[in-house]
Amino acid sequence: MKNKRLLATLFISAFISIQGISAQNNTNSSKQVKELIAKKRAYNKEFGFGYRIQIYYGNETKAKSLRNKFRIEFPGTYNILEYDQPYWKVQVGNYKTKLEADKSLVIFKEKFSGIIVIPMGK
Repeated sequence: MKNKRLLATLFISAFISIQGISAQNNTNSSKQVKELIAKKRAYNKEFGFGYRIQIYYGNETKAKSLRNKFRIEFPGTYNILEYDQPYWKVQVGNYKTKLEADKSLVIFKEKFSGIIVIPMGK
């Protein structure tokens, strides 16, 4: 009698577990979720994703000077000098979230003023 109860309990537990797993799989295949994922991918394709910190936007001479200063102060941190006619931009870092960028912004603000976090573009 004990074995029958144990077997029945195991069977019911397995059945409930399988139902829970299949319910989770149905959620991901809903039309609304697929539409949201498609919209997010289209947005990322058009606007990019992630964040950088911009430490300067202006003339070429000062941009190159600040980039060199940044390289000395923070070696190993990604930095880029871009030309967006007629101005030059010095941007640093590649961050997935704004929170990560904000943490670095606090550190960089000790050496550079007027810096901002910006979303990465194309």
